[in-house]
Order: sequence, then structure tokens, then C-alpha cells
Amino acid sequence: MCFKRRALVSFSGGKDSMLALHKVMNSGIYEIESLFTTVNKDNRRTAIHGVREEILDDQASSLGLPLRKVPIPDNCTNEEYEQIMEREMRRVKQAGVEYVVFGDIFLEDVRKYREKNLSSTGIVPLFPLWGESTRDMMNQFLSLGYQTIITAVDHHKLSEKFLGKVIDQDILKTFPKNVDICGENGEYHTLVVDGPLFKEPVRVKTVNRMVEGEYYIYQDVKLL
Repeated sequence: MCFKRRALVSFSGGKDSMLALHKVMNSGIYEIESLFTTVNKDNRRTAIHGVREEILDDQASSLGLPLRKVPIPDNCTNEEYEQIMEREMRRVKQAGVEYVVFGDIFLEDVRKYREKNLSSTGIVPLFPLWGESTRDMMNQFLSLGYQTIITAVDHHKLSEKFLGKVIDQDILKTFPKNVDICGENGEYHTLVVDGPLFKEPVRVKTVNRMVEGEYYIYQDVKLL
């Protein structure tokens, strides 16, 4: 009998974490114990992506996977974040989880940061998208049939006219040449609402836009 390795997937609700989930689920090697995300305990949204907690719940339900939500304080410092993550990783290790899957593609500093923080926990980080061409990765993501909405832009790099748009090849052709096609340098963030792993689409509507700090403008979305 072949026993699958138990893995946790770091999940933002966006396209990179979704494609990483797709790859590990289809590898036949790993059993997904749960999706894992941090939620601001004050506004009940994901850090950075700003996705409402109830949308994450709906995604996880449609994917048929448990969702581990770890609350973090508003304006969480790096030190606080690292302490919270270490406690949580030790907890999931005790539950039999061996691996954590990340959707990083080429940012060496981010990868090293994750590896460093996990080094004392016994959990092994996996990077199934690492080193892929972002153009090839986006083509693969769309050809699989995933639908994803642009929900945040760094307005210094990408116009807010893209907010709320569903990504397709026509939209991608209008991106500025200096913007990574997958937004790996933080140019934009997304929310996946449908695709081959979903039992049914996550039905959302756009509501309003929010400015957060110096860089990001968010397209808020809520469940229908």
C-alpha cells in the first residue's frame, strides 16, 4: 500500500496558491490535510490580499477541503507573525503534517524567509511552481479553466482600471511591459472563483474600492 504524504497548502485565495494546490493534488504524492491562511482578527480579511473571510470559507467548501484560519493582529510585526507561525506549524506537525506548500515562483528572498522560519519546526516547505516561466504558468492556469478576478493593484505599477477584471489573454495583452504577467513582484493580487477543482463557482459581486497604505488599491468583493 502506498501512503500519501500529508501536506498543508498556504492559501491566499489567489491564482498562485490555487495552481500550487492543483499541482500537488494531481501529483498523486500528497494528501491535502487542509488549506492554511492568516486572517486579520479585526477586519476578518486575509493579510495583503484583503479577501473577506466568508469568501475563503466558500472557496474551501467548494474545493472540499478544510480551512485552517490563523488570526493575526492588525499591524502585526514580523516578530509577532513569526511567533504565531511557529506555534501553528508545531501544532500541525503534531497532527501529522509533514509539508507546507507555497505558490512562490522566483523571489529568492521570500523562499529563504519561509525556509528559515520552518527550519526549527520539522515541517518541509514545497514550492511546486518554483522556477517556472510566469508566462507559461499563466497560460497553464487559464488553459485549465480557472477564472480569477483582479482584486488589488499596486497603483504605481498597474492602473486601477484593471480592478474587478477577470483575467484572460486579452486583458494580459494590455498589461504594461514592465509588469510581471503573474504579478510576482506584487503588481497585483487575485481571487479565484471557479475552475476544475471547484464543485461549483464562488459567486461574488464587486462593491467598493479601498486605498490601503501608499501602494495598494483594493477592489472589494462580497458573496452574492
